[in-house]
Amino acid sequence: MKQLGKQTWQFTSKPAILGASAVVGPEEGEGPLASDFDFIYDSLKMDEKTWEKAERRLFEKAIRLAMINAGIKQEELEFFVGGDLMNQIISASFAAKKLGTPYIGVFGACSTSMESLAVASMIVDSGGAKYALAGTASHNCTVEKQFRYPTEYGSQKPPTAQYTVTGSGCAIITRNDGTQTGPFVTAATIGKVMDFDIKDPFNMGSAMAPAAADTITAHFRDTGLSPGYYDLIVTGDLASVGLPITKELLAKEGIPMEQTEFTDCGLLIYDRERQKYVIAGGSGCGCSATVTYGHILKRMKKGQLKRVLVVATGALLSPLTYQQGESIPCIAHAVALESGGEQA
Repeated sequence: MKQLGKQTWQFTSKPAILGASAVVGPEEGEGPLASDFDFIYDSLKMDEKTWEKAERRLFEKAIRLAMINAGIKQEELEFFVGGDLMNQIISASFAAKKLGTPYIGVFGACSTSMESLAVASMIVDSGGAKYALAGTASHNCTVEKQFRYPTEYGSQKPPTAQYTVTGSGCAIITRNDGTQTGPFVTAATIGKVMDFDIKDPFNMGSAMAPAAADTITAHFRDTGLSPGYYDLIVTGDLASVGLPITKELLAKEGIPMEQTEFTDCGLLIYDRERQKYVIAGGSGCGCSATVTYGHILKRMKKGQLKRVLVVATGALLSPLTYQQGESIPCIAHAVALESGGEQA
């Protein structure tokens, strides 16, 4: 691994994503990306007694499918890097208990998908493992209950509110020995915690936009690349409120985002015209995870995309900090993916 600038890791061996999976709930299965998901549950309960147990089942299902898609056995897996939005990241930790693999728990809120992928890639690139699993999950009914109001309460939500994705995305990362066809993980830019004094938990897009813009700026500063290098740059869950703010902030920094396709996972996963209950769009750990490991990887394998930068965003608040009147600190982590074939 090589350090570029202050925030970016360049993975010299270009670890390969051997296999991945995206498992979602019923609302996501009604969205425009349904055909890109590996499994769609028809019930939010998923035959479990609690929402928390349902989220754990979601995560475990995604782990199993990722191993099947990668063609490896459970005993071959050497590290699991994962996290979620629940207190003490219990979904990932309980899944790790059942998996029985050395485990590194990480928390970056909704940025956990790319945080876990960056750490797993670093482990593989350094020679620390042949196979590492990166993954995360979220469930609408667990997250809404913990950070805002239980869904049963039926509270009125403002136009800035987002809808937590019920989904889990996982990927198996392996050493690039020249036989893999990709996609490959080429770089990761680790974000800084930023806080612009926003205190409204129903306005996460505005809170996270500065962190997304800062990480994207750092990525191009460290690598010397320009946005046109990528076929697609996608943020995690800024949705309809945060993405325009990010575009404005990048324009002020002189970053020419018009050179590439620039969108957001929270806008891709739902049809906001038809699924009006999602309001501003999707959010949650499962948002960027399922869109990346489902939709984006499939587009790359079809040859529709060659280079992609995924910038997952996260709001690092807790119910305790919100109750104490604290503002919302945020972060964004970016991971660069490249398909097989000619590499720049």
